[in-house]
Amino acid sequence: MSLISVRNMEKHYGASVILKDVSAEIEKGEVITVIGPSGTGKSTFLRGINMLDPPTGGEVWFDGERITRKNLDTTRRKIGMVFQNFGLYSHLNVIDNLTAAPIKLLKKSRAEAVSDAKSLLKTVGLSERANHFPHELSGGQKQRVAIARCLAMAPDVILFDEPTSALDPTMVGEVTAVIRSLAGSGMTMIIVTHEMNFAKEVSNRIFYMDEGGIYESGTPEQIFTNPQKELTKRFIFNIRSYNFKAESSDFDRVAMLAGIDNFCFRQGIAAALSEKIRLIAEELTVNIVSPKSESFNLNISFSDKLKTYSISVTYAGETNLLEETDDIISASIIKKSCEKVTYSFDGVSVIKAEL
Repeated sequence: MSLISVRNMEKHYGASVILKDVSAEIEKGEVITVIGPSGTGKSTFLRGINMLDPPTGGEVWFDGERITRKNLDTTRRKIGMVFQNFGLYSHLNVIDNLTAAPIKLLKKSRAEAVSDAKSLLKTVGLSERANHFPHELSGGQKQRVAIARCLAMAPDVILFDEPTSALDPTMVGEVTAVIRSLAGSGMTMIIVTHEMNFAKEVSNRIFYMDEGGIYESGTPEQIFTNPQKELTKRFIFNIRSYNFKAESSDFDRVAMLAGIDNFCFRQGIAAALSEKIRLIAEELTVNIVSPKSESFNLNISFSDKLKTYSISVTYAGETNLLEETDDIISASIIKKSCEKVTYSFDGVSVIKAEL
């Protein structure tokens, strides 16, 4: 039985659909990082797990029990949460921030709560800041206090909502070091983050979110080195692309070439390479595909991370037009100008040239 089970979670704001039919299983001791572009529902998914932002539909189960209004307060004590804006009480010093909830909710004596809080502050490296107020702390110190405050409730799970996004780059490391330590201790965690190296190092599994759900999931190695789905590849490898759709053989060739030039300029691609990309795209579309296909889609992709370039043309039918063309010169130019040229068919034909 999974520690957390999310079943068909939905979240709507009026006509806007943020999450649709999201399901996931999280096992005890797992560290899950949630990555993806901004606005794809990562924080909404996280806040839906502990009902801070209740889902419009679906169910969340924790430790074999469905989370409902009746058991919500008890469940929330077992599911801690760390926010990107720290959420500390500004009128309380550090030690009182850590002891307030254990005294009130767990009915600990003040002496016991203070003793536990001092131990936790030592764990996060802030023993000397016990009597300081939040305004006297750096951003990294505030976030470490927030983590210690969460731990003071002895949760079974901690949810982190972009814990480093409000920090200066110099402070990110001190927070991720604490989270790494928690991961090593076996704490179950779900972490929404934009820190890709951190996600790669600390996770058991990664959820890549897009199109209103968990678009792809897998181990860090699978997601970061061999993603299977197109949007994941684009995000992980920072792939930028130019697309042109032709509806007939009389397509606007000038507009297509101008678009290619503009794309290459915006990506900072060197002039010689831009000319090669333009040449291959023109030969493929004008001389190879359009004479025999009424319509086609041209895609030019550039991965800044991998420094790779690809030009692909998709068209109807199951015919490798590059091999069956009458234009031997154009076919030769394409093959000699590229590292690799491949043909594939999956309902439509695709000729792909890689530079």
